[in-house]
Amino acid sequence: MAPSLSTAVSSLLLLLLLAAAISVSSSPPMPEDSIRVISAEKRIDLTSPIVKVFLTLKLENDATAPEASQVLLAFTPTEVEHLAIVKATRAEGKRKKKIYVPLSVKASDLAAAPNGARLYSILLSTPLKPAEVTTLEVFYALTHSLEPFPAEITQSDPQLVYYRDSAVLLSPYHVLEQVTYIKMPSNRVESFTRVDPTSRAGNEVKYGAYNNQLPNSYVPILVHYENNRPFAVVEEFVRKVEISHWGNVQITEQYKLKHGGAQHKGVFSRLEYQSRPSISGVPSFKNLLARLPPRVHSVYYRDEIGNISSSHLRSDSHKSELEIEPRYPLFGGWHCTFTIGYGLPLQDFLFESDDGRRYINLTFGCPLLDTVVDDLTIKVVLPEGSTSPQAVVPFLTEQYLETSYSYLDVVGRTTVVLKKRNVVGEHNVPFQVYYEFNPIFMLAEPLMLISAVFLFFVACIAYLHMDLSIGKS
Repeated sequence: MAPSLSTAVSSLLLLLLLAAAISVSSSPPMPEDSIRVISAEKRIDLTSPIVKVFLTLKLENDATAPEASQVLLAFTPTEVEHLAIVKATRAEGKRKKKIYVPLSVKASDLAAAPNGARLYSILLSTPLKPAEVTTLEVFYALTHSLEPFPAEITQSDPQLVYYRDSAVLLSPYHVLEQVTYIKMPSNRVESFTRVDPTSRAGNEVKYGAYNNQLPNSYVPILVHYENNRPFAVVEEFVRKVEISHWGNVQITEQYKLKHGGAQHKGVFSRLEYQSRPSISGVPSFKNLLARLPPRVHSVYYRDEIGNISSSHLRSDSHKSELEIEPRYPLFGGWHCTFTIGYGLPLQDFLFESDDGRRYINLTFGCPLLDTVVDDLTIKVVLPEGSTSPQAVVPFLTEQYLETSYSYLDVVGRTTVVLKKRNVVGEHNVPFQVYYEFNPIFMLAEPLMLISAVFLFFVACIAYLHMDLSIGKS
């Protein structure tokens, strides 16, 4: 007997409800709609090769909504690819008693916003209560986000670059009022996209104010301007830190450097470069400044050929600055490799924790100022006999252990290896490596040396008493 029409309809409705329930249960949670941005100010600093963005967000939680423990930031797929660091603080207190509390920022596990945008979560120290208003200060840096155009220039040409962004703030929230400022290094601005209201004053372009922007709004803009700052890119940076409990920290840094700006075309004329420095080779660079720890000693600077004498060291009890000059100026696409080495007093960096462990306090990042590091590796070689190493770094890094060997070593030295990509100056912060060490191991090298001298002495005595004369058969 065929089923009735009502039975078939009921079965179909049941299947649709079941499918909807499965879809709802399997879909990732979306951000709450209770938060709205009262005002947003976005300042983009394009004065250097590294794009630096400062956001000021005034947020309000809905009066009928529950407490909010996080605030979401949205980035385009291109920005995520070049995102070096994101930091956020929250303003607490009023007027003179106002303080800015650092907040944790991490990639969100929520579903991506429309058009592939990636969400990052700012974890609030105290939840945002219903009808409460707060202010967040956000900073993030983008590397390799300036596109040279033209892509090739001669020795006498200035360097022009493109920058792409949005006139309005890309946000998962409703933005009531928003304004964007873009600052460039000079007044030479070839062109910029106009999205009314748009105005320009000198080297700064202002977009907005814009009102009542819907969530995930995006209005693309393009700025074409002159930027002759050194596009110094360290493609590979390896720092080796050797710790000796006999009172010294030896550091060796290997650099693979390139000019990441517009490619140089044509013939290089050193005569023109030196006689017309204000016109010839303006985008190039011939020296860099490295900021080293205070009280450095035994500093050297060399490449594959040998020692390079074109360097100047200024050092005192507070800081040390090493000005280095490669053998030739670097134009777009040119490379050079070199090594910097120096020693440091151990007592300035080695300490003992409350639980009895020792730890070395060092600085992460690259000492060369205003550079981007594509691939950074730090190797901390602990004294022989060290156990239970633990690295404490204030951001995510790849970490693993390996064994290094040096003179008079018996079992080798435990080496903590830290790796990170896309490193900028904001990563130059302290980090620690904790380890346990038995002082008896400090006698290992002297005993090895004494044993070697003793064996050499015994061998000499045996040789002197050996009868090496040739007898008759």
